[in-house]
Amino acid sequence: MAVKRSTAEALVRIAARALGKAGLAHAYGHCSQRLDDDSFLVCAARPMGLITDADEGTVVPVDGPLPGGVLGEVGIHQSIYARRADIGGICRTMPPNVMALSTLGKTPRVRHGFGTYFAPGMPLWNDPQLVRSADAAAQVGELLGTGAAVVMRGNGLVTAGDDIRDAVVLNWYAEDAARVELAVLSTGETGIEIDSANARRRATKAGRIFERMWEYLTHGDPELDSLQDSDYQD
Repeated sequence: MAVKRSTAEALVRIAARALGKAGLAHAYGHCSQRLDDDSFLVCAARPMGLITDADEGTVVPVDGPLPGGVLGEVGIHQSIYARRADIGGICRTMPPNVMALSTLGKTPRVRHGFGTYFAPGMPLWNDPQLVRSADAAAQVGELLGTGAAVVMRGNGLVTAGDDIRDAVVLNWYAEDAARVELAVLSTGETGIEIDSANARRRATKAGRIFERMWEYLTHGDPELDSLQDSDYQD
């Protein structure tokens, strides 16, 4: 699916502001929307919650060197888009509960509804260093595999979805799953996990589940009303 450049620009800005407003990112992080098979648009290299309607993103090739001014960890986006034709949007964030849990060497287990979208669990990139080399980015993309998220120890989270809207929603779901996991761990009890069959049944998009969360996270954004459903495809 190809997405219009003008639509992608608005979507990336809206997504960036939503991630910042939700506390999923602060000074650091970035998000992107695939434009076509060969390129994607990444947000401006500034705190996502401060991005304005005047801040244009940068078109980045899926295969090739990063353009000037693009943050080094955008290589992770390249790696994922190159491996996964089904992925249309990516968010790289710093959610506090995911971060805290990762310093225990843990990622959220599948314990509640939002966690089922990551079954059988989120893999852990067990390296606290920033991912600024092509080799490290490739390894992160490979670790993601066919999943929706990868946790980076002491360094945040990457979520990938059908488009940037889904990636934003998945980012919120992952942080909520980490909140639940930390709460369970604090009791000293083992807790209950959702088995694979029930996880598959629960991880649905029916009933506008993702659309409603996107609406909640982006409520009041000044650019939201400018987008129409017909804008999303060339």
